[in-house]
Amino acid sequence: MAEPIRVVLVDDHQVARHGLQSYLSAFDDLEVVGEAVSGEEALHKIEGWMPDVVVMDLLMPGGLGGIETIKRVRALLPHTRIMALTSSTDDALVGAALRAGAIGYVRKDASLEVLLASIRAAARGQSLLDPTVASAVMQELTRVGKPGVELTEREQEVLRQLALGRTNHEIAEALMVSDETVKTHVGNILTKLQLAHRTQAVIYALKKGLIFLDEIDFP
Repeated sequence: MAEPIRVVLVDDHQVARHGLQSYLSAFDDLEVVGEAVSGEEALHKIEGWMPDVVVMDLLMPGGLGGIETIKRVRALLPHTRIMALTSSTDDALVGAALRAGAIGYVRKDASLEVLLASIRAAARGQSLLDPTVASAVMQELTRVGKPGVELTEREQEVLRQLALGRTNHEIAEALMVSDETVKTHVGNILTKLQLAHRTQAVIYALKKGLIFLDEIDFP
């Protein structure tokens, strides 16, 4: 049996945090390994928890907001995935979270099933973007990706598969290459385009017309 997904919850609202902890703990493939009430506390403890996924409220009181916390967590633990969670309807905040390194974004009025699917997808390195943030994604199209950089035909094929939510292994099977070859292509794509993570790759693929919004696997 695979190890459970290690989840950390960062939210200053105790009721919301404990409610999520109780819900997620009911699933055998998830383990809540830590909780924090602020960005400062999260950064202080995060390396001890070594989470696979952090579910982070973006609007927390104190000197360190959610966006800056995402940046610092990504710097400390590059392999940890961050799911932004907030009640805000501000598209600019969505864009800022994605640029900071969040792999996905779920609003607090979404169903628990959507959050659960998003956490599981994030642990696999996939992006299940909430349909309610589509307008913010479209705004990001004007910002993401280094201009003047051309991908090879094979890199474009990999990027399209990546943007559709495929894992490296699934891409390897579809393109009939090795997992290691796909991993190399993914690394080259992110480096060439100066993208921080796969969610930005999705946005870049949309910008270039390699995929369309109705093709994305929304939760």
